[in-house]
Amino acid sequence: MRTKRVFSAVDSHTEGMPTRVITGGVGVIPGATMAERRAHFMADLDHIRTLLMYEPRGHAAMSGAILQPPTRPDADWGVVYIEVSGCLPMCGHGTIGVATVLVETGMVDVVEPVTTIRLDTPAGLVVAEVRVEDGAAQSVTIRNVPSFSVALDRSVTVPGLGEVVYDLAYGGNFYAIVPIEAVGLPFDRAHGQRILAAGLHIMDAIAEDGEPVHPLDPGIRGVRHVQFTAPGSNAELSRHAMAIHPGWFDRSPCGTGTSARMAQLHARGELAAGADFVNESFIGTRFIGRIVEETEVAGLPAVVPTITGRAWLTGTAQYFLDPRDPFPQGFLL
Repeated sequence: MRTKRVFSAVDSHTEGMPTRVITGGVGVIPGATMAERRAHFMADLDHIRTLLMYEPRGHAAMSGAILQPPTRPDADWGVVYIEVSGCLPMCGHGTIGVATVLVETGMVDVVEPVTTIRLDTPAGLVVAEVRVEDGAAQSVTIRNVPSFSVALDRSVTVPGLGEVVYDLAYGGNFYAIVPIEAVGLPFDRAHGQRILAAGLHIMDAIAEDGEPVHPLDPGIRGVRHVQFTAPGSNAELSRHAMAIHPGWFDRSPCGTGTSARMAQLHARGELAAGADFVNESFIGTRFIGRIVEETEVAGLPAVVPTITGRAWLTGTAQYFLDPRDPFPQGFLL
């Protein structure tokens, strides 16, 4: 066997959404902070992302995380989040997957009933509390980065859809939040391709109108997620379809999307701090969110959310790159 590169991984899924946790083969990414490492990875190492996320090793809805030594003394591990759509500053379902993998494989000291793991992410420090019974991870609660509403009732002209009114919020990534009735589609997986197409058109229109930029980190910008909320959704239980660039649905309830949704509902005066919020994915899986603190980001009112969900290990693997492979960077259809 001849191979140019070897990558070690532990695969998992969080409420239906895969996380391929890369434990070896990448090396230490240059950068003094995780944000700098993310920037370096995007500029010089993106072929690793496409190799591991795209077909034939991945698929059109693949997601992953690369473990790194932390860049700050108060963190246990560093993480760079990767998926088919790019290299994210933060990923909620991925963090739940990473924390579960670290506990289940013994890569952190396991303490019952709760193991606390501090993760150095490009978006900031994220704390994961893993509920452990008999050495096994049962659930993970993450304390996410400060999340905030950017705009309420903003409108944009979308070709084929007309004027679409949306709320814009940040929960580790930027999200356009749109009632699905606003695009004239039913909340039905049978209409998934039409919902995806509407989401992509909305993303393009927002980009042309002027993409959002994080006030403290200009490297975090743009909208690559549209959260279509189902009829009847409210501040206690919300169902949604999360359309993601370049054209797939999140299988999980989406941790950063749940955080953004809570920030939006709080800004509307509909969700109080301390109240449980249940967010349900397009396939019916759920995260439980809660606002645990009110704060601000660059003068903007913000909240600190927690997200609770579950993940399961699905296997371990080594991924090779044969020098004769005609697809050294993978492909997407």
